[in-house]
Amino acid sequence: MPETLGFRTACAINPNAAESKAHPMHLIQILLPHYDNTGQRFSATIYRSLEATLAERFGGVTFYSRSAAEGTWKDRHGSQHRDDIVVVEVMVETLDRDWWRAFSQGLKASFRQQELVVRVSTIELL
Repeated sequence: MPETLGFRTACAINPNAAESKAHPMHLIQILLPHYDNTGQRFSATIYRSLEATLAERFGGVTFYSRSAAEGTWKDRHGSQHRDDIVVVEVMVETLDRDWWRAFSQGLKASFRQQELVVRVSTIELL
């Protein structure tokens, strides 16, 4: 899995990013678990497949996987849960909400999750 690609990822999407004027983009972030609900670690293959899919479709992808982020939440019954997560980022100029909604449903099935966070922010490249 790649480390954070940062500037290189931005330039893959917009080769003139370093020289262009600021323009709005969309940053999609996907929060994925390291472990399934039984405590088994997901195979690196599932992440590599996701990386290849997103890189092919969008020209670049960034995985923050070296140091797992940690999250906790309470379910509707009040039970507290904890996850180590991988953050995946993709920058796009045009946001296809329908595609991302369908894609996130596929990720929920692949990672055997009841819920999965896929969020979008409007950003500006400087």
